[in-house]
Amino acid sequence: MASLKDMRVRIASVKATRKITKAMQMVAAAKLRRAQDAAQAARPYAERMDKVLANLNKNTNRDGAPLLLAGTGRDQTHLLVVMTAERGLCGGFNGNIVKLARADAQRLTREGKTVKILAVGKKGADSLRREYARQIIDRVDLKSFKNLSFVNAEGIGNKVLAMFDAGEFDVATMYFSEFKSVIAQKPTALQLIPAKLPDLKAVGATPTQSEAVNEYEPSEEAILGFLLKRNILTQVFRGLLENAASEQGSRMTAMDNATRNAGDMINKLTIKYNRQRQANITKELIEIISGAEAL
Repeated sequence: MASLKDMRVRIASVKATRKITKAMQMVAAAKLRRAQDAAQAARPYAERMDKVLANLNKNTNRDGAPLLLAGTGRDQTHLLVVMTAERGLCGGFNGNIVKLARADAQRLTREGKTVKILAVGKKGADSLRREYARQIIDRVDLKSFKNLSFVNAEGIGNKVLAMFDAGEFDVATMYFSEFKSVIAQKPTALQLIPAKLPDLKAVGATPTQSEAVNEYEPSEEAILGFLLKRNILTQVFRGLLENAASEQGSRMTAMDNATRNAGDMINKLTIKYNRQRQANITKELIEIISGAEAL
């Protein structure tokens, strides 16, 4: 049985841990508001981009469609862009994204496909390194991103586009966590190349919008090709923003649970300490009384 001193040390240690988890929870709550606002502000732009691309795609000649839309005609080499965080202590945020990416990688491997992985964030690279060390072709360090901006997304998106132009893969899929609420984040797989454009009805285009006659200069194919590249950068930026909000929401929830658990542990240890202290006092009293009676 542990001594009273050992129990006091343990109680003090758990109290110090509770202070740390409480502070981390408050920091995550402060960061969450900014990250959530940024993620929600980017969604209307992405939705409007979908509408524009859907309208252009409807009137574009299939024979002259850009490769980013039509694809290479093959389905052999897949690039998985796995976006996670640089740090842990955020619940199942990193694990859920990696789990989804790993499941797809295993499925593609069983089908005889070639899998390449671009890891954005340290935790994703560390989790996938044991099983897919040879497939990880590059890693993007998020620590260099002081303030998350579209420039950061351009660096990642342009790297993916350069690899596609070089013929290094046929299909690219991005994995991130879509922010729903503080307690709900949804791991999502979004195909970037070839682009999967939504139907006009799916993006909320009205019949008047879809049937309107527009003249484009330059050609619709040229505009579509430019917007498809822009859309990839936009989707990458959206993934980074959604991840940032999801990470802070998950960390806030995890640290709140850790703080509560630390409080419960302190209460249990305190009760155990008091019982042990009372038992020691009772034992000493019995020894004193027994000694007095012996005299």
